[in-house]
Amino acid sequence: MRRASYLPFGKPSYTEAEVEAVSEVMRSGWIGMGEQTIFFEEELASYVGIKNVVTVNSCTSALFLSLLVSGVKPGDEVICPSFTWCATANTALYLGAIPVFCDIDADTLCASTDSIVKKCSDKTKAVVVVHFAGYAIDVEKLRAVLPAHISIIEDAAHALGSRYSNGMMVGSSGNLTCFSFYANKNLSTGEGGAICVADNQIAEHLRSLRLNALSVNAWQRFITPQSILFSGQLTELGYKMNYTDMQASIGRVQLRRMGEMQARRIEIAGVYTKRLQTACPQVRLQKNCAGAGHAHHLYVVLPPDNALFNRDRFILNLRAQNIGATVHYLPLHLMPLYLDKSGKADQLAVTEQLAKVCVSLPISASMSLDDAEYVIENVVKQLREMKHK
Repeated sequence: MRRASYLPFGKPSYTEAEVEAVSEVMRSGWIGMGEQTIFFEEELASYVGIKNVVTVNSCTSALFLSLLVSGVKPGDEVICPSFTWCATANTALYLGAIPVFCDIDADTLCASTDSIVKKCSDKTKAVVVVHFAGYAIDVEKLRAVLPAHISIIEDAAHALGSRYSNGMMVGSSGNLTCFSFYANKNLSTGEGGAICVADNQIAEHLRSLRLNALSVNAWQRFITPQSILFSGQLTELGYKMNYTDMQASIGRVQLRRMGEMQARRIEIAGVYTKRLQTACPQVRLQKNCAGAGHAHHLYVVLPPDNALFNRDRFILNLRAQNIGATVHYLPLHLMPLYLDKSGKADQLAVTEQLAKVCVSLPISASMSLDDAEYVIENVVKQLREMKHK
């Protein structure tokens, strides 16, 4: 039987605690960046296991500022996967740098270390790795094979709660690591992002850059009346990329609930994996897609790339049953923005093959196990029907 309401692929999990936290901030009269933001940064830093967290208005801003403080300048090259959201590459363009796309690993769906190394040149300034779907790349292994002057920046928009192979939380590596708090993320404040920073001096620089590069911000002026006429001296170009206390108040509650929310994602991934491995063993899954160290932001299935499988029809059939299946992602290197003047693109064989068939199934902490059973029942039905057509 078709479910009555549409099940989106990702939906925030909010309780009355989040509602009350926002109400308290609104009643306080201070809704901009202030005390709640400071508390959230401290609590998130403790959760991840890093000295500093700097919140900003989006993960896009986090990536941009991370490239900026890493010294990326016009003409520099920034390596990143093509199998990602456009912001991963666009932020290099904002700085006049050149995105260079690498291929992905067929098992992890994350940037291939071999492909990254092959793409390095004398112009390479940084590598942006994406912990795709919540699978954590082995950044220690990557660091060991890269020249020391090339910065590693971690796009962890999918990976709050993920763990590296050494058991440490994503964000604790010492690399600048960028999180997203967008509406469908594992921890959602509607919008927003954060940068994990090991170096105190770099953290202070980022805090300045996110708010017009002023040495004294609005909250400091508010709590220090004698500084009311002093906004600090401008010594460099800054940006308006700050977080707010309204968002931070939600984030603090969400962070306290991370254990329960991650447990539900693990349960849903387990339901999907068990059923698919039994009923449709020809379908490939991302490595560790049901493991405890995976953040389970996305659950991606990879049906066989053959004439019998039509991805668009598959997704539309699921949506007809009110299941919000979708695609992550279309390859960036084939987008008109990134094609060279001749219209040619680098060949990234694994990216191009897997991007044709990948499908993301709904997964969120707001789903019930009955929701998960409904999804996988229809997925298996569709796959079997296509196999025998």
